[in-house]
Amino acid sequence: MRFGFCPTYRKIGQTECHHVEFIWLWRHKRHLDLQTICVTSEVSSSALVNGKSTRFLDIADRGLQYGDGIFTTLSVQEGVAIFLDRHLKRLQADALRLNIPFPGVEILTEEVQRIGHMNSSCVLKIMLTRGLGGRGYLPPKQSQGTRIISSHPKPDYPKSIRESGVKARFCDIRLGLNPHLAGIKHLNRLEQVLARAEWDDEGIGEGLMLDHEGFLVEGVMSNLFLVNSGMLRTPLLERCGVAGVMRGLVLESAVFLGLAVEQARILPEEAYDADEIFLTNSVIGIWPVSLLDGKAYPVGSITRLLTRRIDEMVAREHQS
Repeated sequence: MRFGFCPTYRKIGQTECHHVEFIWLWRHKRHLDLQTICVTSEVSSSALVNGKSTRFLDIADRGLQYGDGIFTTLSVQEGVAIFLDRHLKRLQADALRLNIPFPGVEILTEEVQRIGHMNSSCVLKIMLTRGLGGRGYLPPKQSQGTRIISSHPKPDYPKSIRESGVKARFCDIRLGLNPHLAGIKHLNRLEQVLARAEWDDEGIGEGLMLDHEGFLVEGVMSNLFLVNSGMLRTPLLERCGVAGVMRGLVLESAVFLGLAVEQARILPEEAYDADEIFLTNSVIGIWPVSLLDGKAYPVGSITRLLTRRIDEMVAREHQS
């Protein structure tokens, strides 16, 4: 291992100085004297690690070493964390399934509010890991757990998407089947990383992913809904996929509005026969799909109806 330093530098108009340290690591050697790393990004406005304002994380954390953790992503609007209670409920359920320490709703709520006061409009990410552990996959019998809350600027998506929709494509990367992890938003996202790397066309807004048996599961960053003859359909997530918070809200809203709903195994050919297609997550809300592999779709009445319903629920979040 070898260390090198560069001189202190300051950006134009910036009063704070930054010291940069460069580290050379040889892949064939072990480096036991490295204790922490700095998890930093220019797009991250603020972060809390176990309640402290820092971006440093111990490299022995199992979330970093093995992806041994879970997360949720939500939207902050005018200082209000939208559907925070639902996100924390899902996070707690996922933690229970994986036996990951859950710090408590009160602690997470207080820390989310702290971040929200500093960043009134942002994307908020909450991560829970199993915490520190020795080498090897065996989880420690007792662990404190690590919680990380970070804020990020909202993506600059065109406002026209809600009215005109987005283009989508089918991905080549397939999702592996694992009922034990199905529905959980865990930190292992390599399938999504590889799938998203398949295209660089800025005109394509999302990729749709199949499982290894050829059934539709979800989008790379979203859940998927089809409308066939007035029935709302979405892939069954019993073998893989993420049960998103917005997905749950849409399903509840459909029942409230008296729509017929089906969760089923859906083949990709059935998407071509759909009257409407839309995508959901907690940052984008509802995105209509206007074009899928050359097939055009209208922004239909059910998509618009559910969009209005979700907008009303978001508005109530600001009032509560």
